[in-house]
Amino acid sequence: MHDASALAARAVSKRYGPVVALDHVTLEVRRGECVALIGESGSGKTTLLRCFNRLTDPDEGQVLVDGADVASGDPIALRRRVGYVPQDGGLLPHWRVRRNAALVPWLHGAADADAKADRALSLVGLDAAAMAGRWPRELSGGQRQRVAVARALAASPDIVLLDEPFGALDALTRADLQGTFRALRRELGLTTLLVTHDLAEAELLADRIAVMHGGRLEQIAAPAELRDAPATDYVRALLARARVRE
Repeated sequence: MHDASALAARAVSKRYGPVVALDHVTLEVRRGECVALIGESGSGKTTLLRCFNRLTDPDEGQVLVDGADVASGDPIALRRRVGYVPQDGGLLPHWRVRRNAALVPWLHGAADADAKADRALSLVGLDAAAMAGRWPRELSGGQRQRVAVARALAASPDIVLLDEPFGALDALTRADLQGTFRALRRELGLTTLLVTHDLAEAELLADRIAVMHGGRLEQIAAPAELRDAPATDYVRALLARARVRE
């Protein structure tokens, strides 16, 4: 039977020496849904995100993508199938923009990798013809992040993982990219898991917000439900700090 969820973590735990990064976390992301993982540094957000493309392997529990246990498959094939935007964008500095954006289709052996890259650059609001030959160092922070998102989209994945994709940007650029991301999600029907430390960003972009603290999932709920019915003292404190009225 095909799993109804695109992403699922079942009782997932991960330790780094004495540090518990994930403590029996269970989470599901439905197809076409955006779930935001929110919490302070060290809460386990990025560790959980990276379990879904096997950049991190859990010590216990099960991680599924499209109903299949990722532990039983090829991690390289998984990473080529699931879009990923790391925190710093992760562009290769010695590759020009088009080649960066074409990376995954090129790895797939697609004859039209450059065309796919140009389409993805256009999707994120960049003029492919003007940008293709530029080096990452010649781009603004916002442009680099757009290229990173284009690279994640170029092979037309159904699922995209984003780790603080807009965190290092100024407020105006960040708002602009958030708008682009919302439009892309609607247009492409993407399933997205988004790590952010910004509750306002989570409320703007996500269908549901998953609050993490000390490696545990404190609550997962739609933004309005989170505000109206915080499930734990930590969630209540997080909302208070963000000046969100309960």
